[in-house]
Amino acid sequence: MELQIDDSILVKNYIAGEENALEVLINRHNQRISSFIYSKVMDRDVAEDIFQDTFIKVIKTLKKGRYSEEGKFLPWVMRIAHNLIIDHFRKNKRMPKFEGSDDFNIFSVIKDDKLNAEKQIIKNQIDSDLTLLIDELPEDQKEVLLMRIYKDMSFKEISENTGVSINTALGRMRYALINLRKIVERNNIVLTN
Repeated sequence: MELQIDDSILVKNYIAGEENALEVLINRHNQRISSFIYSKVMDRDVAEDIFQDTFIKVIKTLKKGRYSEEGKFLPWVMRIAHNLIIDHFRKNKRMPKFEGSDDFNIFSVIKDDKLNAEKQIIKNQIDSDLTLLIDELPEDQKEVLLMRIYKDMSFKEISENTGVSINTALGRMRYALINLRKIVERNNIVLTN
């Protein structure tokens, strides 16, 4: 029976110069990361490129000593992959698109809701990422933020529902936004589409 070395130990070993520790990490998480990337881009070649770019970024970050081990290696790598997927979609938006000539436009003949599929994928991913970020907030800040943003409640209504003053509700909202910004910056997250 082979003992499985924890990701955090492999990361430390790699940073300490043990090159094969990274190989073990890549092999361990290859399937999950590759499947995640492919499920978003639906193209094997693009998925392979993004996978390689993901690990290039992982290697650079580890070599620079900018990774803080909190037992979250896989989620961190998935976040990098996710950001590279969004970059891929953004880059392709800038590429020239066929619009048709003045007397004939193919898009006036066919209507395909899948033309916005990538926007929907990005929006869904941002929504799920945002939910995870909000969960990291302290309970009182999370409560006010959810009431304000998702339930569209006024600060007066929030004040009445939570039993705190309007100023306290405003303060909690302010701190929630400040803390979300810090989490986003600390993890290099991109939340725009």
